[in-house]
Amino acid sequence: MHYRNPIIPGFHPDPSICRVGSDFYLVTSSFEYFPGVPVFHSRDLVSWKQIGHCLTRKSQLPLEKARSSGGIYAPTIRYHDGRFYMVTTNVSHGGNFYVSSEDPAGEWSEPIWVDQPGIDPSLLFDGDGKVYFVSTSAKDPKGSRGSFQSQVDIATGKVGECRHLWNGTGGAYPEGPHVFRKDGWYYLLMAEGGTEFGHMVTIARSRNVYGPFEPCPHNPILSHRSIDTPLQSTGHSDLVEDEQGRWWIVFLACRHVGYPRMHHIGRETCLAPVEWTKDGWPVVNGGRPVELGVETDRPMAQQVRSAGFVENFASPKLGLQWNFRRNPDDGAWSLSRRAGRLALRCVATTLSDVSSPAPAFVGCRQEHLTCQAAVEMDFRPELPGDEAGMTVIMNEKYRCDIAVTRREGKRVAFLRRCVGSLVAETGTQAIGEGPATLCIAATPEWYEFTVQVAGGATIALGKAEARHLSTELAEGFTGVYLGMYATGNGADSPAWAEFERFEYRGD
Repeated sequence: MHYRNPIIPGFHPDPSICRVGSDFYLVTSSFEYFPGVPVFHSRDLVSWKQIGHCLTRKSQLPLEKARSSGGIYAPTIRYHDGRFYMVTTNVSHGGNFYVSSEDPAGEWSEPIWVDQPGIDPSLLFDGDGKVYFVSTSAKDPKGSRGSFQSQVDIATGKVGECRHLWNGTGGAYPEGPHVFRKDGWYYLLMAEGGTEFGHMVTIARSRNVYGPFEPCPHNPILSHRSIDTPLQSTGHSDLVEDEQGRWWIVFLACRHVGYPRMHHIGRETCLAPVEWTKDGWPVVNGGRPVELGVETDRPMAQQVRSAGFVENFASPKLGLQWNFRRNPDDGAWSLSRRAGRLALRCVATTLSDVSSPAPAFVGCRQEHLTCQAAVEMDFRPELPGDEAGMTVIMNEKYRCDIAVTRREGKRVAFLRRCVGSLVAETGTQAIGEGPATLCIAATPEWYEFTVQVAGGATIALGKAEARHLSTELAEGFTGVYLGMYATGNGADSPAWAEFERFEYRGD
């Protein structure tokens, strides 16, 4: 049988997975985006559908002034005694916490905060009824690094003595620990090497939940270091057993393009089969690199992959694919001002600001290296700084905007490219009045921007290199979003931009 990686494309890093009967559930990091921690469901491990978010309320996910790549780090999902638990870190506000729900597609509880340092937390529900909380810390008072664990009261979040488990194999940034039990052993799965080209997955085991832990003799069990494959930076994984007793690993990886290698649509979720040796150690994909196309002798269902969507904004709620940057200002957006339209107000905050309130922005992940996004916009600027349009954004300093504004009495469109401290506006064209269709067309190495006023010709505003939005240049842990925005550029304006029929098509 054959399936394709990534199984969840685009910015979906740090996957964690659990199984309940025939159903698999998976969560990924969301950083500064709101709602937070998307939840996916699958019956076959290769066809995934988003069913909700774990963090949908500001009380669960405060993100005021959260920097880019701040917010939510590395969630873990677990199921125990009829209830799902998602544990994670808000690095911008509060630290480690968990929420729970009987329905992963429904509302999740208010956070229970855990007074244990570090990031990337996980939970182990042991067979004797005890629950353990494991996290990553740079060091403890004795100078140790790696993973630390304490027993936790799952009802209150109160933890006992925090004890060091394992430093890892010596790679940089040992993180993302998961402890699980199999055949009388406690296995400790970790990521090392940093989430870059040296990323890898390592594992150790012990007969005691607190160790000492013995490292696997063939560590790392997964790494694409110095291997010329399309999937790079493989790491930060989780293991799951299916109903037939077969094991699988989910992990993040990047699809790089160009040379030197770069990636811009984010770290993506991938899958590989796992076998266990007679000595009780896991072997990923038969010890071979994991490719975009994976051949396996395990029976699998036909993989279903999305080629895009059309959003008509007909529902009273935004679809699950949409996100805000930080907690939204409820007075800056609306789905009810006019039926079938998303309205964004020209608030003072711009896309370049890290401030409160958040910018008037609604966007979705770019999930295909080759794709096209288009939206119809009705916008009448009222004040001199009023501006609205589309953006392809990595963070505040690295993005490209198709902007519509008014200058010298004329409504104009232009392309703005932000590359760090360098900001350039090009392709300014008078476009007249009336609704306009904005379009961003992407190839693996370029973006092309056009605008068309109803009944008129398509106007090319310019091109931009995808490399300028790459993680290697822009830094951080997220991926590119395609979105709609409005701003008054420092002044709070009464003007609204209305968007309808957003279409995303991927190759």
